[in-house]
Amino acid sequence: MIPSVTHVSGTVTGDVEVRFTDSGVTVCRFRLTQTPTQWDATAQQWRDGTPIRYVCTAWRHLARNATESLTDGVNVLVTGRITEIRDNAVYLSVDDLGISLRQRIAYTETSLPSPAAAPISPTVSTASVASVTAPAAAQPAGVSAGGPDSGQASGPPAWWERRRATGWNHPAARTPADVGP
Repeated sequence: MIPSVTHVSGTVTGDVEVRFTDSGVTVCRFRLTQTPTQWDATAQQWRDGTPIRYVCTAWRHLARNATESLTDGVNVLVTGRITEIRDNAVYLSVDDLGISLRQRIAYTETSLPSPAAAPISPTVSTASVASVTAPAAAQPAGVSAGGPDSGQASGPPAWWERRRATGWNHPAARTPADVGP
């Protein structure tokens, strides 16, 4: 049976967990909550429906980017395949992921804010402006410093830290040893 493809708009709840397979493939998992709204004709207002909970899993480059970009409370748009439904949650294998711009401005490493991106009215606060770039010294969420024998998740492979320190999108800075899965 072909898995169902779905598009979800929701809020990341909790931290993104990242793991690495034995062959070095990056895998991340995060939880997402979608609260649909319904029009109540008798009260003439919108009402929140029952929240729908998702457990999303991303692989390889998408997992790396999600780990570096997502935090608790960020609104995202997800395209994925439903893999199962259990424990009052829908499990998705994520094909694509994006930050929702409905409530914030997002800057990437290549698009720095211009004066035109500054808040244009006193009602827009600078707190609504968010940066998607991650600090260079931070360790990915969910990764501990313990080794394989510590009983905790192992750290990222060596190529992860090298490529992260030199910048993900700078091909000239990469060496053959930096090419990961």
